Amino acid sequence: MSDTDLDVAVRAARAGAAVLQRMYGSELTRQAKSATDFATAADVEAEQAILDVIRAARPDDAFVGEELGEVSGARDRTWLVDPLCGTLNFAAFTPLFSVNVALVVGGSTSVAAVAHPPSGEVYWADDGAFGVLGREHAAPANRLVNINADGPLDRPFVGAQLAADPDFRATFAPRVESTTLALAWVAAGRRLAYVTDGRLEGSLHFTPGIALCEAAPGVVVSDFDGAPVHTGPGLVAAADAETHATLLQLVARHRP
Repeated sequence: MSDTDLDVAVRAARAGAAVLQRMYGSELTRQAKSATDFATAADVEAEQAILDVIRAARPDDAFVGEELGEVSGARDRTWLVDPLCGTLNFAAFTPLFSVNVALVVGGSTSVAAVAHPPSGEVYWADDGAFGVLGREHAAPANRLVNINADGPLDRPFVGAQLAADPDFRATFAPRVESTTLALAWVAAGRRLAYVTDGRLEGSLHFTPGIALCEAAPGVVVSDFDGAPVHTGPGLVAAADAETHATLLQLVARHRP
């Protein structure tokens, strides 16, 4: 029997994760992207390993990667790949990073796989179903909410203001870890919620994690207006409707 798209996504994510596990803790060459961001040799090698898996299994599909760019193929089936989400953490020997893979078919995310190399876990979504490979225990209840603080410098950004909001800090336990691994953690119950500003449609970084949250039971995902994600700016993913509603009210205070 031929592999399903989910099989390919999981195998590709694991291939990238194997590269990162091997290179983690090594001194790596860096290629600057901005004053505060860079790519490493691990980013490039992991993406090539992912591309090799996808090319072998789905040679006619298109591929868009963070490092290698766009590889031609059928545009109605496009693989979006962020081979190392959390490069700065990885380079600082901090185990908060992930490998993100998603397949977009006809404009909708069909399957997604997010691998966390330090734990060996792979979070997946397929046709409305969600699961975790390698997890033995359910996460305990918590009030942890991740905020993305990697915002633009030339205009207000909700993350920074929200982190300083006293009502937010009195209600939740804020965390700023700046990796979309936090979306996989929301889907799996390891975070209560995740909040980020920005326009995220088609994002290599966010598409896989959003798909996980949309497939996970009970998780509520929307833009900052409470509309379907990508309708307007921002993203709020929460483990339940009450938390989601509270976060929308808090976010509204800080929108430009």
